[in-house]
Amino acid sequence: MENILNQLVARHENLGHLKEPIRKAAEILIESYQYGGKVLVCGNGGSSADAGHIVGELMKSFEVKRPLQTEVQQKLKSQFGERGSFLSEKLQQGLPAISLSEHTSLITAISNDISGDFIFAQQVAGYGNAEDVLLALSTSGNAQNVMDALMVARAKGLKTIGLTGETGGKMKDLCDVLINVPATRIAYVQELHLPVYHALCMMVEKEIFG
Repeated sequence: MENILNQLVARHENLGHLKEPIRKAAEILIESYQYGGKVLVCGNGGSSADAGHIVGELMKSFEVKRPLQTEVQQKLKSQFGERGSFLSEKLQQGLPAISLSEHTSLITAISNDISGDFIFAQQVAGYGNAEDVLLALSTSGNAQNVMDALMVARAKGLKTIGLTGETGGKMKDLCDVLINVPATRIAYVQELHLPVYHALCMMVEKEIFG
């Protein structure tokens, strides 16, 4: 973990003051996975794309090999012959993560039937459990639909991590850990979010899979 943080700061010196919140965020994610939890990720626009990117790094191998559990491999081989053996060799362990931006039918139903502000909050209400984490991205820290999701997460006992711009916005009071990168312009905030969440994914993966 320390090596990854040091490498991050070496490449992005302006993130040096955020080492501790990034470390704490990684610890929260690791603890969630160790207790059988999952990560819910939300954001709008470019942050929505980042949410999908994060899920992609968690749900399959990122930098560390992740062979399936031995028991699963054995069952695939014994029950399904040649194809089962092929699956057992190719598939990887995933770290459960869901982007709340990806379910078009659900999002449009929520937006039409309830409110557009609730597209993330309704999913947190449905998916969220106390051992889970909500990772919320907002460049301003003021996106209402993200703040509503954080409120529901708090009410349901989820841990909350926020990635925002410099001020943290209103959502800073709703996050157990706030990573407020030193920028205010949307593009620059998003440019700094990427190395932060890559570092988080690396730390989580290497802790769990070695």
